[in-house]
Amino acid sequence: MALRNRIEVMHGVNLDQLGRRDPAQYGALAFDRLEMRIEAFARELGLTTRFFQTNSEEEFVEHLHRLEDIADGIVMNPGAWTHYSYAIRDALEIAGLPTVEVHLSDVDAREEFRRVSVIRDLCFATVKGEGPDGYREALTRLKEELQA
Repeated sequence: MALRNRIEVMHGVNLDQLGRRDPAQYGALAFDRLEMRIEAFARELGLTTRFFQTNSEEEFVEHLHRLEDIADGIVMNPGAWTHYSYAIRDALEIAGLPTVEVHLSDVDAREEFRRVSVIRDLCFATVKGEGPDGYREALTRLKEELQA
């Protein structure tokens, strides 16, 4: 059996603004530091990561279309797109890769509109409200799924 360890970490709209956003919800960690931490988590687990972030929904969708031969699984935090982007939902369905939905804050304990996820039914797991450490859990669960 071939090694399945290539993980695409996808961040959506406004995630590049971490460090400038409300630290009570998102923490004080800047985006580049978050990616460094995720990379370290992945390395501990024997996973290889590639990162993608955009504030363009079109680019996010196009990137999902290109993942077929370059990733084995996805860790995805689409940001606000989580709550309404059926285009991203459809592109994720087309990609057909095991996916974990991640949110730094506990979206289910926030405003009503944030409690809706149009991608959740396509993800085998959701991690929320654990800050940056939620990515460690997401990667661990994805590794387990890929080894099953």
